[in-house]
Amino acid sequence: MRSREKVLTALAHRSGAVPVDFGSTPVTGMHVSCVEALRAHYGLEKRLVKVHEPYQMLGWIEDDLLDAAGIDTAATMPAGSMFGFAPKDWKEWRTPWGQEVLVPGAFNTTRDGDDVVIYPEGDTSAPPSARMPSNSFFFDSIIRQDPVDDDRLDPADNLEDFTLISEEDLAHLQAEASRARAGGRAVVAGIGGLGFGDIALVPAPFLRRPKGIRDVAEWYISVATRRDYVRKVFEGQLEVALKNLERAHRALGDRVDVLYVCGTDFGTQASQFCSAATFRDLWLPCYRAVNDWVHRHTSWKTFKHSCGAIGPFLPSLIEAGFDIINPVQCSATGMDPRDLKARFGERIVFWGGGVDTQRVLPFGTKDEVRRQVLERCEIFSSGGGFVFDSIHNVQALTPVENIVAMLDAVREFNRGRA
Repeated sequence: MRSREKVLTALAHRSGAVPVDFGSTPVTGMHVSCVEALRAHYGLEKRLVKVHEPYQMLGWIEDDLLDAAGIDTAATMPAGSMFGFAPKDWKEWRTPWGQEVLVPGAFNTTRDGDDVVIYPEGDTSAPPSARMPSNSFFFDSIIRQDPVDDDRLDPADNLEDFTLISEEDLAHLQAEASRARAGGRAVVAGIGGLGFGDIALVPAPFLRRPKGIRDVAEWYISVATRRDYVRKVFEGQLEVALKNLERAHRALGDRVDVLYVCGTDFGTQASQFCSAATFRDLWLPCYRAVNDWVHRHTSWKTFKHSCGAIGPFLPSLIEAGFDIINPVQCSATGMDPRDLKARFGERIVFWGGGVDTQRVLPFGTKDEVRRQVLERCEIFSSGGGFVFDSIHNVQALTPVENIVAMLDAVREFNRGRA
C-alpha cells in the first residue's frame, strides 16, 4: 500500500497498515539535533539541516530521510514563521549546543549575557521577541505588554496579526503543495490564522511592537474576567479566517489531504485550562464554523492539536467537526489509550500517542521504546483511525537509537499484520 493510500485508509477508519507521520506540522516534528543524527544513522548525504520552525528549532525532513524513515506524510514549508520572516535566503548558524544548521536569512540574533535573543521580522532595531536560555534548545517568547487599562482596551489591538493571506504567500503555498503532492505522500498543510487564543501566538513574537493583551497569564485571566473582549477578538479572527480559507482553497485545491487547523492547547498534565462550559461558549462556535466551511467546500480532513488531559473536551471537539486529534498525551490524567479508543475511536482519528516523549523515548531503553510502540499500535489501530506519531515533537538530543527503535517497531507491527 502506497504512503498516501495508507494515510487515507486510516483517516477513513478502515483497517490497514499503520501510517507514520513526522515533520508534517509544527507539533509532529523533530528537533534539528535529532534530524541531523537520524540522517547520519541512515548514511544519508551529509548536509546542514534547515531550521524551518525556529521557535521550537525543528529540523526540515528532506525526501531522502522521509524515505529512509518510512514516513508517509509530506509537509508544506510554511510561508512565514513564529518570528515573522519567510523561509528563504538560508544561511549558516552555529547553535549554542555547537550544531551547524541553516536558518532563514532574517533569523537575526544577539547575545544577552549567555542567552540568545531573536527579533521579530529580523528587525534588530525592535525589542527582541524571544529568548533561548543558555541551557535550552529552543526559544521562549518574551512578554512585551504595557499595563492593561480596561477603559482603553480595544479588541482590534489583538487582531493586528490577523490579516488576509497575501498573493505572494498563496503562490508559495501552492508551489509547496504541488511539490509535496509529487512525492506520493499524504500532504498536510497549514495556512495560519486559525488559532483562536493559541497561547504560543498570544505574545505575538512575530510583531515588532504588539498591542493588546499579550501576557500569557493576563490572557488566561481575561478568558474569565474579560469574556466579552475575548469573544470580540475571536469574532474578528473568525471573519478573517473564513476569507483566508476561501483564498487558500482556490490556491491549494485537491493538492492537500489534511489541514492543520491550530495548536491551541486546553489541557495540563492533570486538568484543563478552562471549564468545558467556557470552551463551549467561546471556542466551539468558532471551531464549528471553520470545520463546517472546510467540510462543505473541500475534501480536506481537519487536524486539531491540544496537549494534556483533554478527555472532557473530546465530545465537544468531535461536535465541532474535527476529524483528527493530536498528540494524544496518554500520560496525562484521564487519557488512557484503551479507554480513549473504546469511547471515541469510531468518531475521531488519533494522530499521535505512539510513544511517550516525556520519559520513554528520551530516557528509556530501546526495548522499552519497542514495547510501548507495539502496544500503542495494537490499541489505536484497531478498526483504523490511527496515524502513528510520538506524543508531540521529538525533543532535543533524544538518543538516535531510540528514535530508530521507534520507527523499526512500527515496521515490525505492520509486517506482523501483512
